[in-house]
Amino acid sequence: MTDASPNVTNGGVRGTDGAGDRLFLAVAALAAVAITTFNTFNTLDERARIGRPLPLWEPAVWEGTSALVLIALLPGLLWITRRAWPVDAPFRRWIPIHIVAALGVSLVHVLAMGALRGLIYRLVGETYDPLLPFKEWPYELRQDLPVYAVFVALYVGWRMLRERNRAPQEAGPHVLEVRDGARRRFLPLSEVDWVEAAGNYVELHRAATSVLHRTSLSGLERQLADAGFVRIHRSRLVRRGAVDEVVSKPSGDFVVRLRDGRELMGSRRYRKPLLEP
Repeated sequence: MTDASPNVTNGGVRGTDGAGDRLFLAVAALAAVAITTFNTFNTLDERARIGRPLPLWEPAVWEGTSALVLIALLPGLLWITRRAWPVDAPFRRWIPIHIVAALGVSLVHVLAMGALRGLIYRLVGETYDPLLPFKEWPYELRQDLPVYAVFVALYVGWRMLRERNRAPQEAGPHVLEVRDGARRRFLPLSEVDWVEAAGNYVELHRAATSVLHRTSLSGLERQLADAGFVRIHRSRLVRRGAVDEVVSKPSGDFVVRLRDGRELMGSRRYRKPLLEP
């Protein structure tokens, strides 16, 4: 099972979950339809009780435009959440980002739904002030902020639940379980060409990207000994299957040329393990 992200970093940056994110958006849209329908009829009932009945289309337009704009903004909200991931990053890093984002989402929400309502009212021969929601922004903001927080919390929970339920049985001798905070990823070793020490981490290099994994190079060397990985340098491992040729130097050091054309320097003390069958 490959990780859904093109890369994994230690700063809360996450990649999309493809089908999982699309499913989340679909479920959110269905929930928005249900809530819009409930609120529309609830408004009709309340207005009828106080003797000020409304035609069905008006509360449907009010609620529908609000829900439509929020769902249209949801992909952007998910993008922001992936880059200010509350589970991984310290509070001081992601809270200011989400405060600014929530204010921006609310502002776009009131302006866009006002414009849509003004257009729809004009089409049916009625009048509506497109700036009315903006004039009532403090009221709308009190509703938008909890909605923003709920969407972020639901998305974080959705992603964590999906990752927790990904089949752990796939992690075996040919799959490496990579942990990054509360996340687990299962990376096929056939995709890893070489590994390099990076402080308290190792960097797993693939064709065009790399993944950080919190472990020592020595520990990973022991773990991958039966998976075709050998040490070529005190800070570097390589997968035998990714090696195209080995070029020796007069000093005894050598250059490992990978099948994709990349070259890695090897130390002479590790030459024999690499060349042994």
